[in-house]
Amino acid sequence: MLNRPHTTVVLAMSADGKIADTTQQPARFGSRVDKTHLEKQIAAADAVIFGAGTLRAYGTTLTVSHLNLLQHREKMGKAPQPLHIVITNSGKLNPEIRFFQQPVRRYLVTTSTGAKFWEGRSEYLEQEYFEQILVFETSTGKVDIVKLLQHLKVSGIENLAVLGGGTLVASMLELNLIDEFWLTVCPLILGGAVAPTPVEGKGFLANVAPRLQLLEVFTVEQEVFLHYRVGSGEWGVGSGE
Repeated sequence: MLNRPHTTVVLAMSADGKIADTTQQPARFGSRVDKTHLEKQIAAADAVIFGAGTLRAYGTTLTVSHLNLLQHREKMGKAPQPLHIVITNSGKLNPEIRFFQQPVRRYLVTTSTGAKFWEGRSEYLEQEYFEQILVFETSTGKVDIVKLLQHLKVSGIENLAVLGGGTLVASMLELNLIDEFWLTVCPLILGGAVAPTPVEGKGFLANVAPRLQLLEVFTVEQEVFLHYRVGSGEWGVGSGE
């Protein structure tokens, strides 16, 4: 069995399963309750990971701000904020986005090509954009997620929250690297053939699709919160990061 952190995908989606509209602008249709729920999941994690597309869309990451959550992390001997990990093949991110001013530890996980984008910048030497730049590369020139998770486990990361986007989730699902899902179903219909979904890529055939076990479900006003465990079984082949 692969020695890796426990992984939980946390996403909000429309009632028709979209995480953004056709313009792929930041999804802000979740309620205040959903944001509180997301913050709670982030506070429970040792690290959070998200793809470059998600970071480009928002420009920021959600930090833990609720006093009770901060106090609980302190009681558990943890830093106020979990480690925030950006994963990208190209490494191309705008160094001027607000993410780089937020009070969090930041890792970049990329390829050798992506690492050069940052290491070649003169200002990188003057300002710590990332605490670490980790290069884990497959033979096809993409990020090796399996080796990354093994490294994180050895580094003491026990619980990892996956915050999107759909390409990253698909890549991890096809490698059997997702343990749980927290999905918030929001009361709107977005539609659109090109609107992103929680799991992108080529998809799975029904007979080999990942199966889920419902652990809990509750509603708050007009939103439904679904908590699933990913079951065992055959796995299909989807598209990578």
